[in-house]
Amino acid sequence: MCSVSLQPQITPSNTIIRFHMRLMKPPPLSSSSSAAAVFRKARLSPYLFTLLVFILFVCVLYGEDLTCIFGQQLQLTSSSDPIVIRTGKKREKLPFAVGKTDEGCDLFSGRWVFDESTRPLYEESECPYIQPQLTCQEHGRPDKDYQKWRWQPHGCDLPSFNATLMLETLRGKRMMFVGDSLNRGQYVSMICLLHKLIPDDAKSMESFDSDSRTVFTAKTYNATIEFYWAPFLLESNADNAVVHRISDRLVRKGSVNKHGKHWKGVDVLVFNTYLWWMTGLEFKILLGSFNDEVKDIVNVPTTEAYRMAMKTMLRWVRRNMDPKKTRVFFTSMSPSHGKSIEWGGEPGGNCYNQTTLIEDPNYWGSDSRKNIMEVIGEVFGKTTVPISFLNITQLSNYRKDAHTSIYKKQWSPLTPEQLANPVSYADCVHWCLPGLQDTWNELLFAKLFYP
Repeated sequence: MCSVSLQPQITPSNTIIRFHMRLMKPPPLSSSSSAAAVFRKARLSPYLFTLLVFILFVCVLYGEDLTCIFGQQLQLTSSSDPIVIRTGKKREKLPFAVGKTDEGCDLFSGRWVFDESTRPLYEESECPYIQPQLTCQEHGRPDKDYQKWRWQPHGCDLPSFNATLMLETLRGKRMMFVGDSLNRGQYVSMICLLHKLIPDDAKSMESFDSDSRTVFTAKTYNATIEFYWAPFLLESNADNAVVHRISDRLVRKGSVNKHGKHWKGVDVLVFNTYLWWMTGLEFKILLGSFNDEVKDIVNVPTTEAYRMAMKTMLRWVRRNMDPKKTRVFFTSMSPSHGKSIEWGGEPGGNCYNQTTLIEDPNYWGSDSRKNIMEVIGEVFGKTTVPISFLNITQLSNYRKDAHTSIYKKQWSPLTPEQLANPVSYADCVHWCLPGLQDTWNELLFAKLFYP
């Protein structure tokens, strides 16, 4: 039977990961002559001819490509994941898919278009679920242009977000975002995109500190959209959803089950992990248990620690998620804009007071981002686990205007020195809502229903 492999292709200009679905070339037929040569023989035994016809019929009937017989390769290109999965001998559509992306369309490669007619997709004041960390207008941001940019892929269009379709699809199901505060921002964006269709008395939001979950319930749909705090995905000393500001970060090797037991039974799962790994060139890994009196800790290169986490996550998905019924997504790293010199700005600046986009299509930022994307490409490219990759990194790189900057709730009182120099306390990591992360969810919607 033909096998399927995913191979990453990272372009040097913008380091956008593309996956290819390739039907691997099978071993040659044992006969010295190929099937094609047999067909050319004039005097063919009726019994042999009947047998060959039957073999062809069986291959077609069970969805196997004719390359299984003729030993040829066929390569199909997809922007992030295969249109079909193989289960046994039948081809099946990915769960929840109602269509497919146009052939050759890469939704993650494109440009930003200023669009006052359709943006924003909701108003900040209309969504009570946005944390004060992300409500930029409420905290005094004077401009609104950051809300009005629409992502336009090259050569095709992004499907319009359909809240009704999303809610009907989630009827009786669970959707969960797992990761850090950036994934929580995407989670809140999804709720803001959906909640207006649900009557006030038929929806609720609850937090459960005991298992690090926040749960939005759409009662009339018997559906939940959840966020689970796990900044490393693996067990760590920063797992407390409230008290997690740990400078000396430590992750336990291979320890996904502590959190994973809370992910079982989810129908649509969206992972992210990146920012919390960025503590330097090396990262501390715990080889034993957090309960050990004497802890066995090793320092490893950060890229290797991150690679370990990716492999562990994929192993968990393979063992616990049914590809016939569930979908798993991974959102790539969310870029920060802490050094304006990286995009040609004045030294000492950052995202503060930035109201325009980066126009250089090849802009990337720091090398550490590129290294992490290479790790993702290597690990995802070698796996057969059906996981959809949301490559939001490059398109978000251009959006130095979209961060919360100083327009957010400050959790600690600001000093006179900070107040005198806003650059010093600008948040160039998180994003205002409505804004950029709504586009992330448009991409998630597209890959869920039109893979």
